[in-house]
Amino acid sequence: MRTRNSSSPFASFLVILAPILVAVLRGGDGFAAPGDDAPFGPARVLSSKRGMVVSAAPEASSAGAEVLAAGGNAMDAAIATALALAVVYPQAGNLAGGGFLVARSPDGTVQALDFRETAPALSTRDMFLGTDGRPVPKASTATSLAVATPGSVRGYAEAHRRLGRLPWARVVAPAERLAREGFLVPAGLSADLAESRELLTRWEETRRLFFPDGSPLAAGTLLRQPDLAATLARVGKEGPEAFHRGDAAVRLVSFVRAHGGVLSEEDLAGYAPVWRAPDEIRFGRLVVHTMPLPSSAGQVLRSVLAQLEVARGPAGGLDADSYHLLLEAERRAYADRNRWLGDGDCTVVPLGVILEPARLAALGASIDPARATSSASVGASLSRRAGEAEETTHLSVATPDGSAVSLTTTLNGSFGNGAIVPGLGVLLNNEMDDFAIAPGVPNLYGLVQGSVNEVRPGARPLSSMSPAIVEEDGKPLLVVGSPGGSTIPTTVLQVLLRATGGESLGDAVAAPRLHHQHTPDVVFVEKAGASEGLRESLRARGHLLRERGPIGQVHAVVFSPDGQLTGAADPRGHGAPAAP
Repeated sequence: MRTRNSSSPFASFLVILAPILVAVLRGGDGFAAPGDDAPFGPARVLSSKRGMVVSAAPEASSAGAEVLAAGGNAMDAAIATALALAVVYPQAGNLAGGGFLVARSPDGTVQALDFRETAPALSTRDMFLGTDGRPVPKASTATSLAVATPGSVRGYAEAHRRLGRLPWARVVAPAERLAREGFLVPAGLSADLAESRELLTRWEETRRLFFPDGSPLAAGTLLRQPDLAATLARVGKEGPEAFHRGDAAVRLVSFVRAHGGVLSEEDLAGYAPVWRAPDEIRFGRLVVHTMPLPSSAGQVLRSVLAQLEVARGPAGGLDADSYHLLLEAERRAYADRNRWLGDGDCTVVPLGVILEPARLAALGASIDPARATSSASVGASLSRRAGEAEETTHLSVATPDGSAVSLTTTLNGSFGNGAIVPGLGVLLNNEMDDFAIAPGVPNLYGLVQGSVNEVRPGARPLSSMSPAIVEEDGKPLLVVGSPGGSTIPTTVLQVLLRATGGESLGDAVAAPRLHHQHTPDVVFVEKAGASEGLRESLRARGHLLRERGPIGQVHAVVFSPDGQLTGAADPRGHGAPAAP
């Protein structure tokens, strides 16, 4: 679809709001500027006029840049990068997971592909409950029952079929080579293996590959994955059917079923990605293209921005008021998300009612500028714990002709359910935990969700993944996205506001972040990321603060008027930008 210019009071306000929030979020009673006392250091930044790839692993970014140098386009590079992440970033890169992508073509057409996993046909609403009606511990996260029907391989192939340029085998080749020849284990992967020891050592093949002597692979170890290389070689030669049918499908399903799962060969063979109309959010001269349902990205971003229009607080106030308003808008947006959203293809989602302008205005008007609102009064509050695993991964690609791809993919939890399928070298997902497995029970990310998102055969679980492409006056401006579970939409929002409000992309990506998701009723603040003045101001308004580790891991690209493409990799991770 073509973009066009837009102007409205809401739009004009947001053009004013963005730099105000940027200024507030950086200084005074707010966050420290990147490079001062921010805990993560500067972003890794690279500029080029030839093309740009940014991902969570340098080897994967280089794979995408290699494909660009060989004459590939943005989609070729994005798929090559995603496949390479399945080799070098097993925490979230995958063949047996799923995700979303938003792509812009040189003519301005923007498309969105949903390759989210689906619930197997034999799934049931109560499949994770014991005879006492209570959830069985870890059943939805660390067992074969947690495995949803994978969508990544068919998703990548479908995106390449429609929008790629190079032969499919050429796009797969860098990942196959990395798996066959090996790569040096980075310190981050070694640390993550150690942290996930309990999950990973439950499975024999995973122990053999990642804990060969009983200890996690040390940083600097050469890791070769011959089974994964063979799987990629078959996929490169035969296409996605080499994964979804035949020997690979039999091996994968046999393993899952032998360990108590319900995935079938029919589930794998019948999986299909879906092209969807991207959600468009307009403000001022900007248009944000992001994912519609089953992602909550469009709903959360649209709701927060519309509420801020109404509850803008004292004009020109560069203090904690703006933080307070942002958090309160997030609280209300997530209350709707958690209660009402699900897979619109399988159940009725009252999205038109949720996002009706007058209703969003009323939500904004309900914000008290002086006091926090209890989440219990905004919606049901039954959560008992915060989010834990947040291991998804995002990549951004851009080329000088205006093409761009924003792609987020996941196994759900870090390393999925922890199992590597013998003979395939593929890690399995634990995506079933993203459904509402029981009333009032939080998922991995602390989200308590409604019956609209309950387990249904064939349904896609509600997601927070928010790949986005931002245009200004119809021209590409920003490609952005992040992992982080429930924190993804708010992470993308904060980076978007900063990067379009005058900050450099590196500063926007490195800057500290905060988050509210309705339940639990706390403000998540990165350790050392907010000044004591800001903390005291928020506490005085009634907010309960909870320190936590890094929020998100953004990989983004910005287009400059002179044709320069600048990529920034978040210092919270170990990724890097690369250019051909």
